[in-house]
Amino acid sequence: MFNIPAIAAMQVDTIAQWHLDTSMPSADAMLAIAIQQHRFNYDLWHEEDIARSPDVTDAQIAQVKRNIDRLNQKRNDWIEKLDDFITDTIDSMSIVVAPDARQNSETPGSIIDRMSIMALRIYHLQEQLERTDAAPEHRAKVAGRLAICQTQRLDLQTCVEQLLDDVILGKKRHRTYRQFKMYNDPTMNPYLYNAKLNPAA
Repeated sequence: MFNIPAIAAMQVDTIAQWHLDTSMPSADAMLAIAIQQHRFNYDLWHEEDIARSPDVTDAQIAQVKRNIDRLNQKRNDWIEKLDDFITDTIDSMSIVVAPDARQNSETPGSIIDRMSIMALRIYHLQEQLERTDAAPEHRAKVAGRLAICQTQRLDLQTCVEQLLDDVILGKKRHRTYRQFKMYNDPTMNPYLYNAKLNPAA
């Protein structure tokens, strides 16, 4: 129903694939949503790398900043889509939620997002570990961080699996949390709507 191991494997496999070929793998249901959400994180990661490069122009930095804002908005939108899919699936099952069921502050979609970011971190740490030009001290530091990240990612996978199991059993409540990002909304960001009302002469 909610195949978290398939999502976890996809996150690892697509990072390696996308560094060679940017095509999107085909899938359906929750996995398709997770692929798109993961792709926004992948693109966001690499835009963040560009933003910190000392050899890009101010104009390029401005464009990268806009790209980051757009991708971060999409990333959050698709976290909500993951949680909406779970909501719709649960509703279709007519699950009876226990009166004393607890609510998690972090949704399954948010945990899957964290798994995505951790998969990206692990991939790029592995790149650092394999650098032939790096000092032994650098590789040792990277190896320690890589081991921690791998453990943490497995922990996240276990947590989301346990949470979804509890939701299906009615032992925990599920709700999509709306982000309502304001900075990209021209009706909510004062700088944007004031600029529209008072254009420069």
